[in-house]
Amino acid sequence: MSSTHTIGFAILGAGMIADYYRQAIEANREKGAALVAIGHYNPARFDEISRRFGVPCQRIEEVLANPAVDAVCIATPSGHHPAQAIAAANAGKHVLVEKPMALSLTDADAIIAACQKNDVRLGVTLQRRAEPLFRRVHDAIQGGDLGEITLAAVTMPYARGEAYYAQADWRGTWALDGGGVLMNQGIHIIDLLVWFLGNPVEVHAFGSTGRRTVEVENTAAAVLRFGNGAMASLTGTITAAPGFAHRIEIYGTNGAIQIEGESVLRWTLDDPSLATVEPWPVATGQVDPGMAGDPRGIAASGHIAILGDFIEAIRNGKDPAIDGAEGRRSLATVLAIYQSAGLLPSG
Repeated sequence: MSSTHTIGFAILGAGMIADYYRQAIEANREKGAALVAIGHYNPARFDEISRRFGVPCQRIEEVLANPAVDAVCIATPSGHHPAQAIAAANAGKHVLVEKPMALSLTDADAIIAACQKNDVRLGVTLQRRAEPLFRRVHDAIQGGDLGEITLAAVTMPYARGEAYYAQADWRGTWALDGGGVLMNQGIHIIDLLVWFLGNPVEVHAFGSTGRRTVEVENTAAAVLRFGNGAMASLTGTITAAPGFAHRIEIYGTNGAIQIEGESVLRWTLDDPSLATVEPWPVATGQVDPGMAGDPRGIAASGHIAILGDFIEAIRNGKDPAIDGAEGRRSLATVLAIYQSAGLLPSG
C-alpha cells in the first residue's frame, strides 16, 4: 500500500472503548487514517450511533462488505472477538482487536491462522507496551541494567462495583467477558510482566468468585516461575474501593524498579555507570490511580500509538509491534492462572 493511500477504518462496537479508537483514528489522520463506518448489531441504535461518531452505522456484515473499509478495530465484548476477527480477515480487512484477543488459545490461534491465510495484518491492543515509561523499563531489563532478574511483584487493588456490571449483560460472564479482574482489568499489567520477564513455566494460583453477583473471579493470587528461575507474585482484586493504582516491582542482581500507576517510585542501580538507558525520573507528587476505580481513567495515548504502529504495519506489509503471537502470551498466562486456581467453568 502506498504511503499516501487513505486507510479506511471501521470500528465494530459502539461502547466506551470504541471512543478510544475514534480518538486514535483522528489523531493519526496525518498518517492517512480515516473513520468510515461503525458496525453494530442493533438497527434501532444506528441513527444515534451515526450521529455520535459522524459516520454511517451498519450491521457488521455490511461493514465488512464495504470496499471503503481497509481495516477494522474490534471493540465488542471479548467473547465476540474470534468470530468477528476471522470474518474480517476472510473479507480481506486488516484486524486490530481489543484485549483480550480471544477467550481461549484455540480461538486465538484460529484468528492468527485466518489473518495469515488472507495476508492481512493482525494487531492486539495491549497499549501499555506503547507507553514510553514501560518501553524504557523493558529496554533497561533487556539491556541488563538490573542484572539477572530474580523477583517481581504485581499488585492490582482495583474497584468495580455492582453498578459497573449492571451496565451491560455481558460483563462478569465467562462466555463474553472471559474472566474478572485478571482477564478484563488486569491483563494489561500481566502483559507487561510477560513482556519484561518472558512466559512463565510454572503457575500456582488461587481465586475467589464471591463478593459480587457475577460469575467471574473478583480476587486472585498467583506465584509464577520463569525460565531463568525468576519468580513473581501476582495479586488482583476489584473489591478494593475506591480503587488504588497498581504496582509493578522488578528486582535483579544489579538493581530494582518500583512503579505505582504510571509513576516511578524507585529506579535504583547498584552500578549506574553500567546503565544502557537513562532511568526514568522518580515521581514527586501524588500518584494518579488511573483506571483503578473507573474504567474511563485511561489516557488515549496508548491507543493512538498502537494504531499508528498498526498503520505502519499495513503500509509496509509487516507485523505490528503487538501481533497475534504477542497478544496470545498474556492470554495464555491468564488462562494458566485460572486453570491452576480451578476457576474455569466446566464444559
